Amino acid sequence: MKTFHLPGKLCCSWFLLGLLALIGSLASAAEIHFHEFIIRARPVRRLCRTQNIITVNGQFPGPTVEARNGDFIVIKVVNAAQYNISIHWHGLRMVRNPWADGPSYVTQCPIQPGGSYTYRFRIRDQEGTLWWHAHTGFLRATVYGAFIIYPRLGSSYPFPIPKQEFPILLGQWFDRDVVLLQRQADFTGLPPNISVAYTINGQPGDLYNCSSQETVRVPVDAGETILLRIINSALNQELFFSIANHSMTVVGTDAAYTKPFRTTFLMIGPGQTFNVLVTADQPPGLYYMAAHAYESAVNAPFDNTTTTAILEYRSTSRRNQNRSRPVLPALPAFNDTATATAFTAGIRGLTRVRVFNKVDVNLYFIVGLGLINCTNPNSPRCQGPNGTRFTASMNNVSFVLPTTTSLMQAYYEGIPGVFTTDFPPVPPLQFDYTGNVPRGLWTPSRGTKLYKLKYGSRVQIVLQDTSIVTTEEHPMHVHGFHFFVVGSGFGNFNPATDPLKFNLVDPPLRNTIGTPPEGWVAIRFVADNPGIWFVHCHIDSHLNWGLGMALLVENGVGLSQSVLPPPPDLPQC
Repeated sequence: MKTFHLPGKLCCSWFLLGLLALIGSLASAAEIHFHEFIIRARPVRRLCRTQNIITVNGQFPGPTVEARNGDFIVIKVVNAAQYNISIHWHGLRMVRNPWADGPSYVTQCPIQPGGSYTYRFRIRDQEGTLWWHAHTGFLRATVYGAFIIYPRLGSSYPFPIPKQEFPILLGQWFDRDVVLLQRQADFTGLPPNISVAYTINGQPGDLYNCSSQETVRVPVDAGETILLRIINSALNQELFFSIANHSMTVVGTDAAYTKPFRTTFLMIGPGQTFNVLVTADQPPGLYYMAAHAYESAVNAPFDNTTTTAILEYRSTSRRNQNRSRPVLPALPAFNDTATATAFTAGIRGLTRVRVFNKVDVNLYFIVGLGLINCTNPNSPRCQGPNGTRFTASMNNVSFVLPTTTSLMQAYYEGIPGVFTTDFPPVPPLQFDYTGNVPRGLWTPSRGTKLYKLKYGSRVQIVLQDTSIVTTEEHPMHVHGFHFFVVGSGFGNFNPATDPLKFNLVDPPLRNTIGTPPEGWVAIRFVADNPGIWFVHCHIDSHLNWGLGMALLVENGVGLSQSVLPPPPDLPQC
């Protein structure tokens, strides 16, 4: 890293001076929002039984953070639970400030039980719906909440102002402690047990036992238009979402506006968000909002249940409500890849842009699962197919997180031996990625490998699914950036012909995008945010197996293009 290493006390002084200067400059133009998140266990009753879960401030889902574009956020996280934890502010760019990004062992050490850490950051040129969640193991199954960014004062939405707005957080419910769930998967080498329910705002809904009394209701007046801010907070599952007899108009994804896109359903991957307008244009009554799985992996077990909430017309009499069951929407089939892919491909950015034509760094990453051969296939630790263990990788490298420090701390402090910068820019072995892959190519190497980018580089990454174990859609999340989705297709990416079909005029801006099963997706962005930024599959069982890597963006010229010094309370491992 370039020479902005400062002694400890001086470093902290610079950080505090910078923070005070920033707060002073914002005082007249933006608000400063202070929050305290207390991480603690609490008993929650779902599906006829009570179990302890980890929460923020005793809430499930956690509190909604609301701010405007340009505002400054200060959130103190106090860990009163029994597990290490960190919080990731999913989709927020954290310009020059990886210390606030949150993934454990990537940009910080986790907050240990009894410890605390204050995340300080500014929202920069983002409007819409994002979210926050735990980024330590499987804890994000219950530790998550909405992050809503309104336009600056004096600005408005690029669509008619809705009468009401509602966050809709889709989740998964497991019938055991998710930390023990992960430990069991780590021991056996198998995927974790599937969920027993899906949830909307923490509630399973009418189609599950002992759940009807708490089903979420969204009240509307006939004729009014509302805005739903829909977030897939599920741990391991892409989802279809629909509202009975009502269409939706997509107007934003991942805190970026889109051209209005009318649809009767959404396909939303873990980590993704959608803003949709819904007009109450049906006969007054009760209509189910519903979500169930989109499962693209072949022969993989999954939770095939359906979660519901109720769109409730206020003019519906209580007698009629008690008498009639809400109408249930028709959702696409669990494995309807054609419909899911067509939906994603139909989303366009709101305005015309000029995506760069000249690419400085061209990366081709294959992503997928694998199997590790065991020396003793009869071991209880090798319960995968034919006595193996499941794994996952990018470019044949299964990512290993450090345990004694974070990648960012090692980089900033010059600690050797924590990582290398030799992540391969293309697959080290070339083969028919979506064909019949020889069994000898199913086992990746393990390592903590980063890929280094110069500040300001114009980057293209093609993310290619493979058929190793199974083809599958992998929702890939890039920390620290939003990116243009310029193209996608089925089969193996063809660098000679596929770029000719790229959309460089109105591509959507995303922070999480799925690789089509047995296909590829291409993204472009400018590497203008120095620091170390995690790139990973947002199906957490895949991330736990190693489906990730990290980009190291070097400092540019001067302090304005360089990483801020770490804050004084940055946790230590």
